[in-house]
Formats: sequence, C-alpha cells, structure tokens
Amino acid sequence: MKTRAALLRAMGLPRPYAQSQPLRIENLELSDPGPGEFLVRVTAAGLCHSDLSVIEGSRPRPMPMVLGHEATGVVEALGPHTTGFSPGDHVVFSFVPMCGTCLPCAEGRPALCQPGAAANTAGTLLGGSRRWCDAPEGPIHHHLGVSGFAEYVVANTRSAVKIDADLPPQIAALFGCAVLTGAGAVLNTARVQTGASVAVFGLGGVGLAAVLAAAAAGAYPIVAIDTVAEKLALATTIGATHTVQAGPDAVETIRAITGGGAAYVIESVGSEAVLAHAYAATARGGTTIATGLPHPSKQFSVPAVSLVAEERTVRGSYMGSSVPLRDIPRYVALYKAGRLPVDRLLTHTLALNNINAAFDRLAEARAVRQVIMM
Repeated sequence: MKTRAALLRAMGLPRPYAQSQPLRIENLELSDPGPGEFLVRVTAAGLCHSDLSVIEGSRPRPMPMVLGHEATGVVEALGPHTTGFSPGDHVVFSFVPMCGTCLPCAEGRPALCQPGAAANTAGTLLGGSRRWCDAPEGPIHHHLGVSGFAEYVVANTRSAVKIDADLPPQIAALFGCAVLTGAGAVLNTARVQTGASVAVFGLGGVGLAAVLAAAAAGAYPIVAIDTVAEKLALATTIGATHTVQAGPDAVETIRAITGGGAAYVIESVGSEAVLAHAYAATARGGTTIATGLPHPSKQFSVPAVSLVAEERTVRGSYMGSSVPLRDIPRYVALYKAGRLPVDRLLTHTLALNNINAAFDRLAEARAVRQVIMM
C-alpha cells in the first residue's frame, strides 16, 4: 500500500529546517506485515529530541529513514500467525522492541533487550525485516521499530502496548516516550520515596514528565532547572516546589534549597556538561540519573574519590528502566485519576506537512511536546 511519510535522506542539514527541509513528505510503498507483525494506522506522533538528534547527526542512524518513535494508532490488519491483537485495537508504541526471551528481558529489563537493540541499530523491525519498500538509493530504514511520522506503519507487535480506546490520541502518544522515560526515571530507576528531594535538569517533555512523577511520588522539595523562563513557570504548575535558572550559580542554589544536594538528580538534556552539574548538585549518598543521550564521542568524569567516600551513585536510565506492558497502563491509570496530568506537556498540535518548522521550534526550545495529528 501507499502511505505518506516523513523521510530523512541525509543527516546534518543546516537550520532553519523550514528552509533546508531535512524531512520530505513522500508517498512510500509499505509491504504487508509478516509473522508477528501488524499494520497500524497512526493517529498521532510526538516530536522528541531523540528525533532531532538524528536529524542533526549527533545520534547516527542508517539512512534513508522514516523518523518518529513516540506514536499511537489503531490496528488495521495482522500478519500471518500474529496473536495478541485484533483489528480495531488502540496501541501505544514502545521504542525498544521486547523479544521476551533474551537475558535482560527475562530479568525484567526489556529496555536492554538484546535483539531489540540490534534491530534498532540496523534500522529494521525485530527479527531483521524491513517493510518500507526500497528507494532508488537503497533500503528505507525503520526508526526504533516504529517510524511514527507516517500515516500507516508496519511494526512488530512486541513494539506496542494496548491502551483504552477513549484516551485522546494527542495524549496517548506522549506515553510512548516522554512519560515512559521521564516518569520511569523517577518511579523505576530512582524509586523515589515520599519526602525525598529531587532535582530535574532540563524541562523538555522527559524532564517535565519526571517532575510530574516526582510530585505523584510525594517528593519534597522538587527543584526544576532550565534556561527558559516559560518552562520554569510551567514546572511550578505541575509539581515543582522550586525553580532555578540554569547557569553558573545553579548548583549552589540547588544545594542551598535541598540542604547540601538533592537525594535524586535527573539530567534530561543529553549534555555531558549538564550531567556534571547534576552530579555536583547531588547529595552525599545520593543518586545522579542520566536520561539524555549525548553524542557518542562525549565523555563524563567525576572526582573518583567521591564515589567511595560519599557513597555516590551514577545511573543511566534508558526508556525509564520501564517494562512497557506494565508501566504504560499504570501511567495511563494515574493520568485518568488526575495524579499524572500528562496533558500539561502538550504545547502544540500540527499537521505532518509542518514537521520541519516544528523541529525548528524544538531546536530553539520554544516547545515542550508537539504532536502531529494524522
């Protein structure tokens, strides 16, 4: 079948993207789903900094590629021998396919699924297939098993989780990355206790989702740090008890607010320099958690003695250390109960044709979460 999709043919085109047009809306041929796969009509897809990192070239991926990994849709058709879903089911995608049988999956850590990571690196679906038909210059790749910037996609069923049909698509899409990663960093990676202090560096979709989850967990104080005044103001309305303008004095301000450093400090910028500031703002005995993705060449160093003498912990949190089959329904339930107001993260909705200008907004920090309505 033919479907419209946003195709990235080359990384590193200059900004503004509204002029250079790195993402071209093309009519692509999509082949039928194979065993364990299904065809999904995408209803909404969020723009994430991880997509922007691919466009910029700091997160290298095989080209050409249909981008998008934070998405929701409705199942249209099943491949042969595909079980667990039916046409009409509403789903949210997970950007790491979960094979269910490798050692990390067996240990309850599907974010580290080994076949899933291999497929994502290669730009294929789980199992190695590609369902985008080849372009003249070669195969078209899938982005993180999803390729959500398209009207229709074929994906492996292990890249998706069923959701309630009454959840608005522009909200449902956010659970696939921003909420899964940000809330997961707080609730799964950190396991923040009631009354524990939390600081969050970077108030994009992931960082603000972490603020939401910290508030839901009963953390205090909750310190939000960013360079953008509007994002700091938004953070105060969704649970932050204090805000700090990012800059040379930010660490000392955080340490003063928290009485020597926060017990849990979450970095969501994807910058090794910001991660160093996050570590410096962490209390003795505390935990620094990195959710952002710096360029692979970047390095992060800490005073080695502090790891022992201060019993410090540095942890990575990929996909919020989440188990999507467990966590997405749990976070949706919290949203419906009013305890996780995910809708506050949504700042813009747009059409697929306006995707390049929307990535300009994201690159200039003029948006939190933007969602394409298909």
